[in-house]
Amino acid sequence: MFWTLNGKEFDPFAEVRQLQREMNRLFADMPTRSAQDFPAVNVWTGQNGYVVTAELPGVSTDELDISVIGDTVTIKGERRPDEIAPGESYHRRERGFGKFTRSFKLPRRVDAKEVQAEYRKGILKVTLPRAEEDKPKRIPLKTA
Repeated sequence: MFWTLNGKEFDPFAEVRQLQREMNRLFADMPTRSAQDFPAVNVWTGQNGYVVTAELPGVSTDELDISVIGDTVTIKGERRPDEIAPGESYHRRERGFGKFTRSFKLPRRVDAKEVQAEYRKGILKVTLPRAEEDKPKRIPLKTA
């Protein structure tokens, strides 16, 4: 379908396809994840608290810092770049390195004194018990 514009034939759909090709080309080299998405985490909850797991391959426990303030959990650390021998160069380099910080709020406060963390096979697991003052309380009824 062609239209006439200023005496020339014009295909608006061809223009839209060209715009789509240009947009695809512009965004093709963009990373699929942002630095704010590292480390990838899962958070789940139960009646007594929360569990957070984070993927941290290649991160040393000496480089990790976990803190809890009220209802906010923060994971900080650094992943160092792989050492390569002199004369070698990368063919492909996709794993990021450097310092990172990931903070997120939980639905309720946690008991920071009872938080436990373990790190195995590149997975950090943080167990965060719910604060006693935020747990539901059963109120006894008085009878007259």
